[in-house]
Amino acid sequence: MPRPDRSVVVITGASSGVGRATAHAFARRGACLVLVARRDWALQELAAECRGEGADVLVRAADVTDEQAVSQVARAAVARFGRIDVWVNNAAVIAYGRLEEVPGELWRRVVETNLFGSYHGARAALPWFREQGGGVLVNVASILGKTGAPYQSAYVASKHAMRAMGECIRQEVRDVPGISVSTVLPGPIDTPFFASGANLTGRVVTPPGAPVDARRVAAAIVRCAAHPRREVVVGASTRLGLLGNRLAPGLTERVSARLMDRTHFSDERAAPTEGNVRSPRDREARIDGGWRAPSRTRRRAVIVGLAGVAAVGMTVKAVRA
Repeated sequence: MPRPDRSVVVITGASSGVGRATAHAFARRGACLVLVARRDWALQELAAECRGEGADVLVRAADVTDEQAVSQVARAAVARFGRIDVWVNNAAVIAYGRLEEVPGELWRRVVETNLFGSYHGARAALPWFREQGGGVLVNVASILGKTGAPYQSAYVASKHAMRAMGECIRQEVRDVPGISVSTVLPGPIDTPFFASGANLTGRVVTPPGAPVDARRVAAAIVRCAAHPRREVVVGASTRLGLLGNRLAPGLTERVSARLMDRTHFSDERAAPTEGNVRSPRDREARIDGGWRAPSRTRRRAVIVGLAGVAAVGMTVKAVRA
């Protein structure tokens, strides 16, 4: 596969957050970009920014739940640039609320966007990868693809399934050594994502823990394009949480449930909203969400870190006993 500065890269969910940061990261390396999201105006704005950094850009407004639309994106990319080297499945939405509070149609829509959107992307990219003899599929999942969390069952289920799908595809493409499948597993990220999702909890959503800069996740995606790895975890607190979950799953689950309830939602009341799950919103076309206020970040980092250390410590103590 060509180096990132010569590659043709398709990015879904490109209009904001990690997708937007990833577009900029590849643009600075001179990649040819195919930017995909539901909001054409936001994509056009991003395309102008990336062209200013030296990238050749193709914009395609599409909903990843539409398999035909995603397939057309792949065909348009090949028609314009002659190939597809990297396909980044990044589009995602979320619905907050207890499982019995989230309407079935809304729950299903989250899964359709996150999981089926990635499935459609893989289905669109893989035939071209096979024809070319290589390519990199990058699925942007989450730490919640390995753990559970309250009030976001559809999102968690979809991210677990994305990881599993990546494992399956990785085994299925062994006949073409040039094809790689990477799964990126970030923790909370400082993007508009938390404010734009559906929320049926009655409380304002805030990021749990210490949200990382979206550009760090983008950098991990670029590294996967150049040097594919099976799974890439982003963020020290993410690694700590996964360690605790592996060593003491029951304890970590109980502690995490309490922490999520305390740190993921504020005391401020919020009216029910479907957010951007069914249709895009006219705002939040930016990378950052403004969540990395130092004092808040430090407090939450200490809470989450101590909880993880306590879980690991109690596990080691129990094993030694």
